[in-house]
Amino acid sequence: MKVFVIDVARCNGCYSCQLVCKDEHVGNDWSPYAKPQPDTGHFWMKIKETEHGSVPKVKIEYRPTPCMHCDNAPCIKAAGDGAVYKRRDGLVIIDPEKAKGRKDLVASCPYGAIYWNGELNLPQKCTGCAHLIDAGEVPRCVDACGVEAIKFGEEEELRGLIAQAEVLQPEMGLKPKVYYLNLPKFFVAGDVYDPVLDEVLEGAQVTLINEETGRTWTETTDDFGDFWFRRLGPGSYTLKVEKNGYRPYMVQQLKVDRSLNVGSIGLERAQG
Repeated sequence: MKVFVIDVARCNGCYSCQLVCKDEHVGNDWSPYAKPQPDTGHFWMKIKETEHGSVPKVKIEYRPTPCMHCDNAPCIKAAGDGAVYKRRDGLVIIDPEKAKGRKDLVASCPYGAIYWNGELNLPQKCTGCAHLIDAGEVPRCVDACGVEAIKFGEEEELRGLIAQAEVLQPEMGLKPKVYYLNLPKFFVAGDVYDPVLDEVLEGAQVTLINEETGRTWTETTDDFGDFWFRRLGPGSYTLKVEKNGYRPYMVQQLKVDRSLNVGSIGLERAQG
């Protein structure tokens, strides 16, 4: 079975995969797998750009997002008549003849990977460049990625990477064949300073505790007084800051349902 493995940590947002997908499919008829993609409106390979945190603690996530080529593809079930089918190698294809007029198939994909071509009266999506696969080549997005963030091949050959990866929305049980490495999750970040001296505090110990599980992370502020806790799950947390010569700081029930910049934390000097 063919699979994609996408390493989000490698992707630098160059958009080459998105651009070459357009180059491959706009104006080109690759029947029986796909009719020409329209000039605008379709992104069969789409870079989804997400901003995490707030200034100055900001990280940008770039996530290449094609059709997930699910084992339990809801578009196949919605079509019901062979208008969408799965090839022997696992690639999910919308038949450009049988699917004419089936605008309802656009809504069948929970990942938003199916687009409507009004001119051709046809739903369309990523084919995994099936026409290139049949010729012994790789999808254009894979070939164009200069940092090798997108890999494509047999599931067995990529099993080692798959074991470290995850899929989008696994709770739906669709068994997508696009696997992601290093999805960023959430972070909690901030900085620590002495408000009297108006100077950052290096070497302060910052502890983050998940109030539901008790799991604990510890970081030490750097030369700029900064601290970062990365790859966190949602939940309620306690944040503690300690440094010799200063009163401890603590905040409880810190709700993490997105990446947080908690801002600048001023420590008061201990008396005596």
